[in-house]
This record gives sequence, structure tokens and C-alpha cells, in this order.
Amino acid sequence: VRALCYGCQLAGGALAGPQAPPSGLPGSLLAVSAQLSACRTALRLFDDFAMLGYSCSYGLGPKDEDVLVRGLSVLCNLANQLYYPCEHVAWAADAGIIHVGSQKWWTLSTALWASSLLLGILRSLRILFQLRRKLRQHQCSTSSPPSRRAVKARVKAEVLSVLADLADLSNAIHWLPPGFLWAGHFPPWLVGLLGTISSLIGIYQASRGGNSEAV
Repeated sequence: VRALCYGCQLAGGALAGPQAPPSGLPGSLLAVSAQLSACRTALRLFDDFAMLGYSCSYGLGPKDEDVLVRGLSVLCNLANQLYYPCEHVAWAADAGIIHVGSQKWWTLSTALWASSLLLGILRSLRILFQLRRKLRQHQCSTSSPPSRRAVKARVKAEVLSVLADLADLSNAIHWLPPGFLWAGHFPPWLVGLLGTISSLIGIYQASRGGNSEAV
């Protein structure tokens, strides 16, 4: 659904060009993208407990894991956990269920999402630094080829995670209030392109069994 949502936005924005408001096929594709985005927002109403379960199972992280990686992971989980209720309040306000201003809640949820992505990028960079050191150690030792292949696979997975998070972070900043970096300056096709890239990377990683086993 995510890939289709951003794919429609990419196609609609590219076909529309500078036309505003878009009509015809470009307008229809952008309308489909907006409806799929609303669908995704509604589906995330049920993600709180899944995220809470994951956060509780991770806790403060495995004791044998790098302290910095653990700290970044905990902060990332916290940002994700806070993101959901903020988005729910914004959704409920827009739907007329509660009578509060929705904009500040959308801004807060987007800021939390951006924070989570930034923390995820920092975590992946820290892991890549450690993996690079492992590869150097393997080159100086007689470690088996499967061990080196596993490290290289993890490096590839973390690089893909950084690229996906960077694409999403670019969009998250775009959706923040105007005046912050490039907020509000992306055309629809660029938002769609970045979202499509991150979605396809996510699909690829899921098909390869997640970060730890991706090849």
C-alpha cells in the first residue's frame, strides 16, 4: 500500500508538471495517492500495541550490544512510541471526533517521525563503523569465508537502511512547517520518488529476511 501510494504520487506529479491544480489522469493519480495515504493513517490506529510490545521486548537492549547502538535504539523506540498517539489525536481532530486544533499534532507527529529516522540513521552509521572494523580484522585473520560474507551482508543491509531513512527524512522535513530547512518546497513528484525509493528498499529487505540476514 505504501509503495502504491507513493508510486501514484510520483506518476501523478510527473505527469502534471507545473499544472495547478492537476486535472485528468494526473489529478486522478494524486487523488488515489491521497486516499491511500488516508487509509494508511487509519490502519496505523492499530499499531500502538505492536510497537509497545516491540519496545518492551527490546527494553534497554542486549547487554552484549554496543552501548551507543543500544542507546540510539531505545531513543528511536521512544520516538516511535510517542509518534502514534500524536498522529491519532491529529486524525481524530480532522475527523471531528475531538475538538482540538489538528495542525500542531500533525507537526508534533512529523517531528517525532523525523527524530526517529535521524536516530535510525545514526544507529546504522555506528553499526557500519563496527562492521568495517570487523572486516579489517577478518582480513588480518584466518576467519572462514561464510563469516566474512555474513558481515558484508550486514553492511549492505545497513547501507540500504540509511538510504531508506534518508529518503523518508527528506520527506518528513518537507512536511514540517514552512521556514525549517526545505519544508514545503518539494514538488509532488519528488515526494513520490523519495517515498517510492524507501518503500522499495523496505520491500527488498523484508523479502531477504530483515536487516540481520539480508544479502
